[in-house]
Amino acid sequence: MAAPGENLRIDGDRLWDSLMEMAQIGPGIAGGNNRQTVTDEDAEGRALFQKWCEAAGCSMGLDQMGNMFAQRDGTDPDALPVYVGSHLDTQPTGGKYDGILGVLGGLEILRSLNDLNIKTKHPIVVTNWTNEEGTRFAPAMLASGVFAGIHDQDWAYAREDAEGKRFGDELERIGWKGEEEVGARKMHAFFELHIEQGPILEAEGVDIGVVTHGQGLWWLQVTLTGKDAHTGSTPMNMRVNAGLGMARITELVHQIAMDSQPDAVGAIGHANVYPNSRNVIPGKAVFTIDFRSPDQEKLDGMRARLEAEAPKIAEALGLGIEIEPVGHFDPVTFDEGCVSAIRQAAERLGYSHRDIVSGAGHDACWINQVAPTAMVMCPCVDGLSHNEAEEITKDWARAGADVLFHAVVETAEIVS
Repeated sequence: MAAPGENLRIDGDRLWDSLMEMAQIGPGIAGGNNRQTVTDEDAEGRALFQKWCEAAGCSMGLDQMGNMFAQRDGTDPDALPVYVGSHLDTQPTGGKYDGILGVLGGLEILRSLNDLNIKTKHPIVVTNWTNEEGTRFAPAMLASGVFAGIHDQDWAYAREDAEGKRFGDELERIGWKGEEEVGARKMHAFFELHIEQGPILEAEGVDIGVVTHGQGLWWLQVTLTGKDAHTGSTPMNMRVNAGLGMARITELVHQIAMDSQPDAVGAIGHANVYPNSRNVIPGKAVFTIDFRSPDQEKLDGMRARLEAEAPKIAEALGLGIEIEPVGHFDPVTFDEGCVSAIRQAAERLGYSHRDIVSGAGHDACWINQVAPTAMVMCPCVDGLSHNEAEEITKDWARAGADVLFHAVVETAEIVS
């Protein structure tokens, strides 16, 4: 297939203006966004996206999970569409770019094709996946998971938020529950543009991350049981301190990750001690370990070492211990052909690039199970994301969208 000419570029100013206009919906309190899934703000953002898509001459599809599909027709009615997109929902204290850049970058492809009067053999479909963030309704990547057959749709509808509201009820309430069967669509390929959410690209001065893999994950919940006791009157050698056990296992987690380099991480992010009183030695500690690696053997090895060594720490301190897996997905290897299209697009356009592993989960990780998939990443300031201070530059956005444009259009095959 013919590659697009290097003079083909998106309109970076128009993309930036669209990002800023979308950011006016569901503003946060510190410059970012609070546009959580299936809220009134989400509905308003969806309506604006649909208005823009229809103005670009697209038809809009909507499935029973609220996934939106804006299609620009191709010349071959039998050719499977090339899909591109991400998500419009945000964290409660989210930024203006996480997910949104991927959706509006996809829209900018369609607008630019219209400007240039270019036709493609394959249709191009821009997708907004519902509830990627998973903050209000766990788990993350909920609707793309249903699309890929990972989750049952009725189970997804029954997810509840902190107020006991059900996902399916809220989706219907805001008016964005469609009729189309989830997962019925077949894809020629799927591409997702995203900010890195990490510091590597900016630190190295690289324009484009070519995402080759997504990290696998194990979440292990540890419960340590000791004995509540007075901090002032209990001798040190007579304590059964669950907090001390958690501290030593925290060190173990760090050491396991360091011993598993490169491309492995581990930390304890969620932790509670009980009774959580300043003058009571904790009699119980519950915490979650997050291990990640793109290497399956390494990922499973980190879990196995934790499960072998943490009980020894607990035994030495006289603590009871339970370890329960509470989250998992396998590492992702993205499609070689799609990855190559992104790498070649960056080279053709003269952007510096490097291969990179996604440390976070994305809709592309699930769609990879049902279609050839790859991701493009652009830098973000200080690697900061899931934070209202999340920031990128207009040039970074333009470069990422240019590479996305070329990879998508080359895969969709220019005919005129």
